[in-house]
Amino acid sequence: MTLEEKLQNLPTQPGVYLHKDDAGKIIYVGKAKNLRNRVRSYFQSGRGHDRKTRELVRRIRDLEFIITDNEVEALVLESNLIKQHKPRYNVLLKDDKQFPHLKLTINEPFPRVMITRKIQRDGALYFGPFLPAALARRTIDLINRTFQLRTCDIEIDGKLPRPCLEYHIKRCLGPCVKGLCTPEEYSEAVRDVRLLLEGKNMELADQLEARMTLASEEMRYEMAAKYRDLRKTVLALAEQQKMATSPDRDVDIFGFYREGARLALQLFTMREGKVVGRREFFWEDLPEDDFDASGFLSEVLAQYYSTDYVPREIHVPVDFTDREVLEKALSERRGRRVRILDPKRGEKRDLIDLVEKNAKLAFEQRFRVLKPDMERVLEEMQEVLELPRFPAHIESFDISHISGAENVAGMVVCENGKMNRAEYRRFRIKTVEGANDTASMHEAVFRRYRRQLDESKPLPDLVMIDGGKGQLNAAAAAMRELDLEAVPMIGVVKPPRRHNEVSHLLVKGREHEPVFLDSHSPVLRLIQMIRDETHRTAVSYHRKRRELRDFTSELTAIPGVGEKRRTRLLRNFGSIQRVAQASAEELAPFVGRKTAEEIVEHFTRQRALAEGGASTENTEAVTEPVEVETRFDDPEGEAEDLQPIRSVDHKGELRKRIARRPRGERSSNPHGVKREKPGEEEPDGVHESIPLEIRDKDSN
Repeated sequence: MTLEEKLQNLPTQPGVYLHKDDAGKIIYVGKAKNLRNRVRSYFQSGRGHDRKTRELVRRIRDLEFIITDNEVEALVLESNLIKQHKPRYNVLLKDDKQFPHLKLTINEPFPRVMITRKIQRDGALYFGPFLPAALARRTIDLINRTFQLRTCDIEIDGKLPRPCLEYHIKRCLGPCVKGLCTPEEYSEAVRDVRLLLEGKNMELADQLEARMTLASEEMRYEMAAKYRDLRKTVLALAEQQKMATSPDRDVDIFGFYREGARLALQLFTMREGKVVGRREFFWEDLPEDDFDASGFLSEVLAQYYSTDYVPREIHVPVDFTDREVLEKALSERRGRRVRILDPKRGEKRDLIDLVEKNAKLAFEQRFRVLKPDMERVLEEMQEVLELPRFPAHIESFDISHISGAENVAGMVVCENGKMNRAEYRRFRIKTVEGANDTASMHEAVFRRYRRQLDESKPLPDLVMIDGGKGQLNAAAAAMRELDLEAVPMIGVVKPPRRHNEVSHLLVKGREHEPVFLDSHSPVLRLIQMIRDETHRTAVSYHRKRRELRDFTSELTAIPGVGEKRRTRLLRNFGSIQRVAQASAEELAPFVGRKTAEEIVEHFTRQRALAEGGASTENTEAVTEPVEVETRFDDPEGEAEDLQPIRSVDHKGELRKRIARRPRGERSSNPHGVKREKPGEEEPDGVHESIPLEIRDKDSN
């Protein structure tokens, strides 16, 4: 659908609009109380836009929109989309901070908790977001004081001579020193922290109470007192401390709209409580009478999540019979519980209603505007062009060449508005020399319909010629020679320097009355589609012929190989690569022993040149060494001692690159000890030299 058509069919509801450039990239995101009025205002010349807006409008080639229930929802969605796509013409916040999360590094032998603003797929657990950010700092301080997980990022091997200050002030269990803490005790503290961060406060409190009772029975009263204090802290946190997490932080929401055999399905992806994207799916051949919505959704979900990311929750408009089976399969794939819900009321149902509203709008755009009834379009074409009969069978011609070389023609067939690829034909122009499009069009049209007459095949209802008056007259002359003047024929004329558009149409017999079609006309869109397909077919065949010409000209350059021997070689070997790989014994039956050796020697030289003068193994012909000029001349071999420019230490040896910590994470090293990197040893002897990379002067 064109931009003009989208502007004409904009809804009047509130929502968000996304402007795109000719590459399909989003360049502006905006919100509107009334999408129709707001978006159209960009294209009104009398609005007095500023320079930035004028430049934006000049680059707009397409737009998308998402409707919402009110302006507030549009404001939130606009903010999320701006952060996600970072459009060029939006005002962007320069700091890219996200809300803080707590990261539990269960992928380490002795996990720790830290604050991070970037979520990565590194095997760790992330909890949050925390609003305000101070809540995350208070929570991690509570974890350090209560559960005493380590805060350093050194390698824990239990070989340090003494613990750091964190251990002495009761903020770390001290796993770095052997005997202070066993791995089992540390793992128990990690499990408690995970339960706390997952919000399972009551479950954690019950476990702490059981441990307290057991320690008391074993007369370990200090440990019992510790568990007692931990339990009080967890219960207090459950009542007062509230983490700002959204229950719908990882949800897919489905909605659909159906009429007859057609259906539009809409999917909104919500991550961390924010709508970050949507997808659309369409069907045109569903059963009209016995459509089963539950069975349809079951099949769609099973296919979609067979390859896509599985969220924590999936919201659907209707329930289906095998929901529990699908839940179990998705839970196994995700590795944790996945729920499929069909909410009847409340906020979740309101979200489904909003998705269905967008699905209905997508249905309207797809089936009522983008794909109108093709029979009606062809009837309108018959009326506009004043054709004697309904244009059910249309054939279109185009010529392609470069300065007359490899002159070819392409023909496509459109039946009842759909392209019939099985009936496409390609012609290699035989009687025309040089760049003569009119004579080439005459030959292609004449050959096509002379054969149709000879084989008693049906003739088209309309013939389209990609070209102006000259090409149309040449095609008409060919039809006149075959006594087929009654077949209607039109020429599709392009405007200067805009070959993807259509300026006007010329009808045979009424060339003095050009037909101009409205830019929004479905007839014009159909003609453009046929014209573009014809052009693609002709150009692709021309490229194939040109490649074949360049491909086989190398053979004829070999002494003793002419047109006949070239054809014989290609017919028997299939391609020039196989000829190049063949031995003299394999080539001799087709070209003789002497010519076969010439061919082998030719391709041996070509391979030697391609490999920079390297010797070729297993070849029968011995070639002279080929000198290859290089950019760098070093007869004394001094370049081996040269090093790339990098920092060196006090010994003159290269420093190793330091692996930087991901942005957003913070950690400390309270021990103040040197971290020994695995595999790092003192070099003995002379440091190995690193060859200098010789790059092209155009490379970076």
